[in-house]
Amino acid sequence: MFQGNHSGVTEFNLAGLTDKPGLQLPLFFLFLGIYVVTVVGNLSMINLILFSSQLHTPMYYFLSSLSFIDLCQSNVIIPKMLVNFVTVKNIISYPECMTQLCFFATFAIAECQMLAVMAYDRYVAICKPLLYNAVMSFQVCSSMIFAVYSMALIGATIQTVFMLKVDFCKANVINHYFCDLSPLLKLSCSDTFINEVLVLCFSVFNIFFPTLTILSSYIFIIASILRIKSTEGRSKAFSTCSSHISAVAIFFGSLAFMYLQPSSVSSMDQGKVSSVFYTIVVPMLNPLIYSLRNKDVKVALNKFLERIFSCK
Repeated sequence: MFQGNHSGVTEFNLAGLTDKPGLQLPLFFLFLGIYVVTVVGNLSMINLILFSSQLHTPMYYFLSSLSFIDLCQSNVIIPKMLVNFVTVKNIISYPECMTQLCFFATFAIAECQMLAVMAYDRYVAICKPLLYNAVMSFQVCSSMIFAVYSMALIGATIQTVFMLKVDFCKANVINHYFCDLSPLLKLSCSDTFINEVLVLCFSVFNIFFPTLTILSSYIFIIASILRIKSTEGRSKAFSTCSSHISAVAIFFGSLAFMYLQPSSVSSMDQGKVSSVFYTIVVPMLNPLIYSLRNKDVKVALNKFLERIFSCK
């Protein structure tokens, strides 16, 4: 798979988040804490949904898939990042870099599409409640999940294959804390026009279209909610969507800032900060957002904990 590198570059040096030695150790402990919270939070969400019968609905089926994606994404990025904080040279081999790029792209695309699927699920639940069980059947939900992962794998594979065709010269310092498309393309000494077009096309397909789907869904949702006469009914409808809106705003906002800017005006330092949000902060926040702002999850969690302690 990695025979496409004709440049002789066998490894890259990751610049990391900062070049200030005094910040390396504090950042190590900060991101170690974030990593622990991310892993525990997403694993807890997956197990809670798996073992709580009241959460066996399409909405939580998608949420468990989102938690799985976030868990995988954090494992692709953070462990290598933590090692780099405590080593002198932040070296990553060429095969490792391409592998990290492929997995990162897979789970980033999957998260974009999964958030759009979750918005559609809320649209059907609120705007067409009588048809919900028929429209969002187990077969339909399974097909949606399969489509999300299929698009992610195909998109990531295409991007990685074309990156393997790029030649790298003597410069091998990646101005980032992981192997991402944009900083890698900046190191190339060959023509990257096709790669840049691919990045733009995939960014539009995986950021713009899911965002359009989400916005369209919520326009219809808000219109339906405003037609509800009771204040309690409106509040309940809004509460089922507020968690998803929060997650979408943070994720797509940071992602669009990184990938939908022209390369001539983009700054890699700004890009690093943006990347921290959608690769590290969002996977940590999602289980917190969906648990703290969701009554069903809190009730299920209390019952789950009661069962555990009663067994002891």
